[in-house]
Amino acid sequence: MKKISIILADEDQNFLNSMVKSFTDDKYEILATTTNGEELISLIKTLNPDVAIMDIVLSKCDGFKVMENLGNDINTKIVIQSSLSIDGFINKAISLGAKYYCIKPFDIQTLMDRIDDILSPEKAQSKVSYSKSSNQIEEKITNIFITVGIPAHIKGYQFLREAIKLAIANPEIINSITKKLYPTIAEKYDTSASKVERAIRHAIEVAWNRGKIENINNLFGIKVYSSNEKPTNGEFIALVADKMLIEGA
Repeated sequence: MKKISIILADEDQNFLNSMVKSFTDDKYEILATTTNGEELISLIKTLNPDVAIMDIVLSKCDGFKVMENLGNDINTKIVIQSSLSIDGFINKAISLGAKYYCIKPFDIQTLMDRIDDILSPEKAQSKVSYSKSSNQIEEKITNIFITVGIPAHIKGYQFLREAIKLAIANPEIINSITKKLYPTIAEKYDTSASKVERAIRHAIEVAWNRGKIENINNLFGIKVYSSNEKPTNGEFIALVADKMLIEGA
């Protein structure tokens, strides 16, 4: 089996050394490490790795400049790992082509799982076990919500998160959104189904009012919506759940 080739880039040499030790599995091959953004560009163009895992903060040239320089002319998948958790940084990284953004400190096994998802999306055709991958699902939903601009402090954030998890565990529930999905969430949070519906609708409206339509379209890889059209609750839940099922959740 062909090994997954990786280049690592981080300004902290100790962190790089730790990462190298983490990728000891026979399925991975670390081609190079660097603390330098300019060198990273050269290494990616020369070695053409499957994945480049990098921080935004690099010497000589930051991660954004690296992605801008590489453009669409490479096959390498970019994964960002950074302590920078500001929405603007995450959104910019996604818009420049990053396939995944994880916040330090992170679980190395989760990162490896995401790399597998990015490189082998077809494996996601098999049914996902909701119970076994609960933490990973939570993390992926969080990344999606950050990208589309749904703030964590509003009530609809938790309801929408729960709705997506239910739709992943049981895709058929999306066909019974009023009779099953809303009541199930309402029971868990000791509220009414109508309040769940309104809160989820509000969360989606907040995202659209923030004007992050381009991020949403980039997330799904196609032009799904324009600023003049908003998905229904069911459409948005199904869209996110389907994307996560396709990518292996």
